[in-house]
Amino acid sequence: MSQPAAKPRHFSMIRGFHLADFFTLANAACGTAAMFLAMLYMNSHAGIHFFAAAAMAPLAFVFDVLDGRVARWRQQHSAMGRELDSLADVISFGMAPAALAFAAGMRGGWDAIALGYFVCCGVSRLARYNVTAESLSEGGDKVKYFEGTPIPTSVVLTGILALAAWRGRVEESLWGGVWEIGPWNLHPLVVLFVVSGSLMISKTLRIPKP
Repeated sequence: MSQPAAKPRHFSMIRGFHLADFFTLANAACGTAAMFLAMLYMNSHAGIHFFAAAAMAPLAFVFDVLDGRVARWRQQHSAMGRELDSLADVISFGMAPAALAFAAGMRGGWDAIALGYFVCCGVSRLARYNVTAESLSEGGDKVKYFEGTPIPTSVVLTGILALAAWRGRVEESLWGGVWEIGPWNLHPLVVLFVVSGSLMISKTLRIPKP
């Protein structure tokens, strides 16, 4: 007796996504595009590639805001959605700004350490948020405040880099110049990324969540 054919399971995971999750994926797609465009800029040195990479940050931020609003509107909150949101944020507001900074000229050894620190702070910030979200909500459906600055605040850094590029102050002309410290170079502008990362992991800084 022949067995019934198994039903195809293609796209079964995608079928399980909520509407808000697709906005989250759009956020991740913007961050991925930003990194690709930053790499294109390093090869072409065409300003259009740099500005397009920078423009992905506010676009990703829009999708990041929309996914939360759509989830609340449809009352579809899930652990998977929260994890998906964090992964997308790491790409768009952690890795993408660091890649753009590298493309802008922050390529010294100390720069690399600073940018790596910034990304690691973003990852740690999001992991802590996911672990503590339930307690921070105080029994409600919504977190009352952020501990440390949210990682999407890195759009400010992207804006600064875009302004620098607009004024022709990238690569050899990068604002602040370059310092030679020991075996490696340091561009003082990268300190903004260190400050941003440090604020993200602060436990004393509490910001009300809108």
